[in-house]
Amino acid sequence: MSQFPSTPVIVIVGPTGSGKSELALEIAVQLGGEIVNCDSVQVYRGFEIGAAKTPVNQRRSVPHHLIDVLGPGQELTAGAYARLARPLIQDIEQRDRLPIVVGGTGFYLRALLDGLSPAPTRDSQLRKRLESIAVRRPAFLHRALRRYDRAAASRIHPNDVPKLIRAIEISRLTGKSATEAQEAPREGFTGVTVLKIGLAPDRKLLYAKLNERASWMFHNGLVEETQRLLTSGYARDSKPMQSLGYKQALEVIEGTCSFESALTECQAKTRQYAKRQTTWFRAEAGVHSLKSFGSEAPIIQSALELSKAFLEGRYIP
Repeated sequence: MSQFPSTPVIVIVGPTGSGKSELALEIAVQLGGEIVNCDSVQVYRGFEIGAAKTPVNQRRSVPHHLIDVLGPGQELTAGAYARLARPLIQDIEQRDRLPIVVGGTGFYLRALLDGLSPAPTRDSQLRKRLESIAVRRPAFLHRALRRYDRAAASRIHPNDVPKLIRAIEISRLTGKSATEAQEAPREGFTGVTVLKIGLAPDRKLLYAKLNERASWMFHNGLVEETQRLLTSGYARDSKPMQSLGYKQALEVIEGTCSFESALTECQAKTRQYAKRQTTWFRAEAGVHSLKSFGSEAPIIQSALELSKAFLEGRYIP
């Protein structure tokens, strides 16, 4: 397939709603590829509408991997994701197929390609104490982290409880700041050559599309899907239930928010998330940026030409 000895991998990144899945499908169909999911919500079974999964009947017979692999009570850390995805990518290449990694979870992608710094495993008792504190005293964790690690506190938003807890946990368990621990050598994904294609549509057009998509989700079964997921065993405070759309749908179900207010909140939070993703991927090294949506014909053509040049050894990232 390729003109170089290492495993060729195409990675498609960009903010939510930018058309990553559509572009990945087209490249897979044209170049004999298989898709490896890199989205932290699509790994869960039953999360369809809010996760914006490509329906099975629209996948054009292209194999999709690491979708629907988790159930209630399970969680996939970035490190665990990398441990699953790396051998899977190698297996795809050994079958003379093209691995195409697609998704917007930047931390998963970083773990996959660059590896994560050695860090202690999670301490469940410490986490429970910190989670309890976060409920009773929401601002405490960020103040506490400033004592352990000012650099990490400046990077982590005061409301991002999972990251605050992990940073404090690392500091407590290692005796070092989380920043120091995370600067330790990483084990990158060796034996691969990666082409990163980034989608960067106009912000106003993207925001309009995201508003429309959120409205479609709420008016086409998102609240009902969320209720079914609760009934099937997913806890209301589980990680996927706290993701965009599902969190707002929960508020409707629990009567703490009206349907219209929940939709408006989901739209606003989704725009904010897209902005953070754009910032993250703009800082990602070696991304070849395409300035529109992945569903548009000129972008598909550009991505295909770039991918063919990459596979033929005419374009080395």
